[in-house]
Formats: sequence, structure tokens, C-alpha cells
Amino acid sequence: MSAVDDKIHDVLGIGFGPSNLALAIAIEEHNRTAPGTDRLDGVFFERQAAFGWHQGMLIEGTTMQVSFLKDLVTMRNPASDFSFLSYLHDKQRLVDFINHKTMFPTRVEYHDYLEWAATRLDDVVRYDSEVVEVRPGGEHFEVAVRHGGRTTVHQARNVVFAVGLEANLPAGAELGDRVWHNLDLLHRIGELDDAPQRCVVVGAGQSAAEATEYLHRTFPAAEVCSVFSRYGFSPADDSPFANRIFDPQAVDDFYAASPEVRGDLMNYHRNTNYSVVDLDLIEELYSRAYQEKVRGEQRLRILNASRVTDVSTRSDGVAVTVEFLPSGERTVLESDLLVYATGCRPRDPFGILGDAARYCARDDQGRLQVERDYRIRTTADLEGGIYLQGGTEHTHGLTSSLLSNGAVRAGEIRDSIITHRPAPETTRDYALTPG
Repeated sequence: MSAVDDKIHDVLGIGFGPSNLALAIAIEEHNRTAPGTDRLDGVFFERQAAFGWHQGMLIEGTTMQVSFLKDLVTMRNPASDFSFLSYLHDKQRLVDFINHKTMFPTRVEYHDYLEWAATRLDDVVRYDSEVVEVRPGGEHFEVAVRHGGRTTVHQARNVVFAVGLEANLPAGAELGDRVWHNLDLLHRIGELDDAPQRCVVVGAGQSAAEATEYLHRTFPAAEVCSVFSRYGFSPADDSPFANRIFDPQAVDDFYAASPEVRGDLMNYHRNTNYSVVDLDLIEELYSRAYQEKVRGEQRLRILNASRVTDVSTRSDGVAVTVEFLPSGERTVLESDLLVYATGCRPRDPFGILGDAARYCARDDQGRLQVERDYRIRTTADLEGGIYLQGGTEHTHGLTSSLLSNGAVRAGEIRDSIITHRPAPETTRDYALTPG
């Protein structure tokens, strides 16, 4: 039988990546100035043993694709001491960063910033703790959390899901000893006993280009084959007007739009985020491929307009069959490593929601109906609030799982929780009431 923690929290966060970290900060900043009775009590559970964000892709030299001003707080509270600039000041690198003249820190540095912020909130997060079920419990939720072989039930009035992304693989693809997803690239590269002679990377987006560049640079004797169905890498549209699709106002506009207009907006602006690559990286890869042609030693092979039709694994490698789409010609690449850089998808919260899922409304395509404040639309008999950070692209647009709007979204969720909070009961002392 599970132990029960009698304390009832105002907020229980599932996952502690950047999204719920931003929410924890928003709650902390609210509590600094709120009267005692108006403060929010929050706790967060993270299944990892320590804070970590896409560590398998923290490739040296790769940079963020969003401005440092779109950090955990600045778009919501520019004066916050949890900002990226406050981090730089604390690390005594503010002047150095200014001299660097960039809006885009490296991914390694930004991860260090996230760790710096998370460490300051160690008192509200429980690591190595996996939420396994959420159950309605009258006026609150009962949340089963597994830690150290034991399961404890925690109670909360509101639950906020921020369970992140998971690998998206082509139909029929299976991961294995020599077949990886790019999310695990740096985690698993040390498993190779010998330097690979040939690597195959599948995908046309930023992660695929980064994995290709990394493997080509790291293994100077290896052939690296980049396979994708487009004729060439497509550059990301990060022009000023296109970037307005990530503005907070754009979320309001998208949410208010009809399904047809939402679909049009997604199609118009997919090239800001999906299957696109920073132009600098495209030019770097092209330059390498060209210089190899000049030298007559081609290690970087761009297999464009192509697709993988078959994968056959063995103990020491993998045979990858690649079809050139215009002619149908097929080539078998005997390889040491196959990396799928085929994107990610939001994790489905229904595996955790359990019995609470039956209270959640869905649209005609089976997707969760989500209010503007990121609260799932539920039946009236469910008193608590269930909020989503991620998995809301169909209702809130492209920023659903991105960092761009994370600070503002966290503030909106916090404010919604405060708004829906029941008014405290007041008692009247008739003995002291003037007659």
C-alpha cells in the first residue's frame, strides 16, 4: 500500500525542464511579495536524477536558435534576478558576453544557465521521482510518485504537465546498439569501441545537420552520409516579420482563429521551426563537401532526394539501404552507425492521467481541448485544474513546445491558478460584532 503525504499543494508540477522551471520561478517571484494567505505552495517531480535538458545534443559550438532575452523570465519580468543577464553577472562574465556581440549563446552555456536557475529552487523539486498516476480525489488530485522503489501519494489542487518531448521515428524503425536517435547522440557515442568508418544520418532539420557536422568533425577518417528526401537543406526563416509568429500576441491570435485559419498559419510558418537549418550551418557543410571534392577525397556525402528503405542490423554495424527517389536506384551502405535525426513529438500525458482522463474534453480529432490559459477543459465535477506545457500546438500555435514564449506562458498559468483559487472561508465572530 502506498504511503500518503497529507499536505495539499496548490501546484504539483510533473517534469522539471525549462517550462516547469519557468513556472517555479514565477511562483517564487509571486510569493516574495504576496501576503502569507495568498502565496502558492508548489512542488515539482522530475524522473531524472538531476536537472538536464537535451544533454545528448549539447554539441560543442552549437548555439541557441532563440535570443537570450527569451530566457526563463525576461519576457514576463525584465527585472527578475533569474534572467540570463543575472546569470552572467553572477558568473562574472557579463562584460565578456557583451563584448562577444551575440544574441545567441552556445547551447552548453544556456544549459549552464538553466542549471544555475534550477539549483536556486532545489527546495521545491524532487529528482529521481517518477509520477506514475494522477487520480481525482474530490477537491484535489492524488498523484502517485515512485522514488527509490517506494510509491508515495501526494496531493494537489492543480497539476501542471511539462513532460517534454520524445523521439519521433519513421514507421517501422527500431533503435538498437548501432541505431540511435539524435537525442542520445552524446550519451551513446562513448559506447563505440572503435572509431566508426561510416556513419549514416537520416533527417533534414537542424538536429540532422548538427549531428552530421559533429560526426564529420569528430571522426576525421569516417565517411558521413546525410540522407534526406529534399533536394537540399532548407534554411530556417528567422527574419523579423516571420519571427512574430512566436510573439505572445500571436498566441492570442492563433487561439481565437478558426481551425482553417490555424491550419493556414501553421503551413505558412512551418519553415521557422520544422525541417529547416540555420544558414550558417548549411554553408559550413557545403564548404566542407566542396573542399573535399577539390582534394578528391569525399568523406561528407549528401544523399539528397533519397530515403531509407531497409535497415538490417548486426552486432558490429548496420546495413542501410538508400533509394534515390528520382531514379529508384538503391544502394546498400555498410555502416557502423545509423542516427535518426527525425524530430521529436510531445509526450502523451494520458498514460499518467489514468482515471482523470475521463474528465478531459477532446475535439473531433481526439485532441485535448485546452483553454487559453493552458488549462484542459474538463467536466464540471472535476474541481482541480490540469494544465499543459507542451502538446498544445493545435490550440496555441508554434510556441507550444518552444522556449520562445516559456516565460509568458509560465506567468499565465500561475495567474490562472491564482484566479481559480477558492476564496478563503471567513467566519464571523458574533460575540465581537457591534450591535
